[in-house]
Amino acid sequence: MAEEVVLMKGNEAIAHAAIRCGADGYFGYPITPQSEVLETLAELKPWETTGMVVLQAESEVAAINMVYGGAGSGKMVMTSSSSPGVSLKQEGISYLAGAELPALIVNVMRGGPGLGTIQPSQADYFQTVKGGGHGDYRLIALAPASVQEMADFVGLGFELAFKYRNPAIILADGVIGQMMEKVVLPPQKPRRSEAELIAQCPWATTGRSKTRRPNIITSLELKPEEMEQNNLRFQAKYKEIEENEVRFEEIACDDADYLIVAFGSMARISQKAMELAREAGIKVGILRPITLWPFPSKAIDRHTDHLKGILVPELNAGQMVEDVRLAVNGKVPVEHFGRLGGIVPDPDEIVTALKQLSE
Repeated sequence: MAEEVVLMKGNEAIAHAAIRCGADGYFGYPITPQSEVLETLAELKPWETTGMVVLQAESEVAAINMVYGGAGSGKMVMTSSSSPGVSLKQEGISYLAGAELPALIVNVMRGGPGLGTIQPSQADYFQTVKGGGHGDYRLIALAPASVQEMADFVGLGFELAFKYRNPAIILADGVIGQMMEKVVLPPQKPRRSEAELIAQCPWATTGRSKTRRPNIITSLELKPEEMEQNNLRFQAKYKEIEENEVRFEEIACDDADYLIVAFGSMARISQKAMELAREAGIKVGILRPITLWPFPSKAIDRHTDHLKGILVPELNAGQMVEDVRLAVNGKVPVEHFGRLGGIVPDPDEIVTALKQLSE
């Protein structure tokens, strides 16, 4: 069968991929710059074809709690929002992590703090990677740098979420959500039958437990000793994820004197900056984290023996740069380059920052 290549926005790719991956439900609320996810799902009407539920909730808080309920029954459910909306979802996200429920969250970032701007940003890195809600929990965080990856990461996000019984998030900036590119959509997968659901998710509350006592989904534990054991189990799971699920891309790193570490749209802009810098005689490579958590710390550290410096361009005041500095532990200088307020830099600005680093 020939590949189905279409031209669409990143947000639209999320919606198409959700249907094709066999998602059972989407619960969301419109907010720029990710509103096309809900709008596209509404236009495609998957409830008439695959049976997927699509519901605009009355608020972001309602949406994440609907996801909590769907995830508790073993369903493939998801939500999407942008930065202020994800802030409102944080309590529910923490509950999902505490109840060990798989779910997919999409955040197409805009500038802040507060209502900020509808222009693109990468300033939710701390919120996502460091944990915006309460408690010692982690989200598996995927950072797409293309419309193709917006589509691909829906299936991957669900796969990892169910593998580890943990929420996963696609953390995209507004550039990737709004840009249009060619994309190959995944093939249509059938939704799971009830028998498959029970077999794959024996922990889920389906209402048809083989025992008299149904499975209880909760993040509450009143006994301190039991709660500590829960948290220790979580930490062991997070360590397993860190050992097995680190993803990253390397470009021209072997002979590089300087390394750019960037994600999302900044990684794309940095590729052109790398070309310009090499033309100017500065040997530059790029390491793009695909998983922001687990973070590719070891991959970055492996390059320190031949590097003179590292530049971390971000659409924020300096967030991922902290994890890069932790990764190299002072072995090489690490500098940050950032633009704020929704301003997206051009490659020449990054080249200028590289020249300053090399002086």
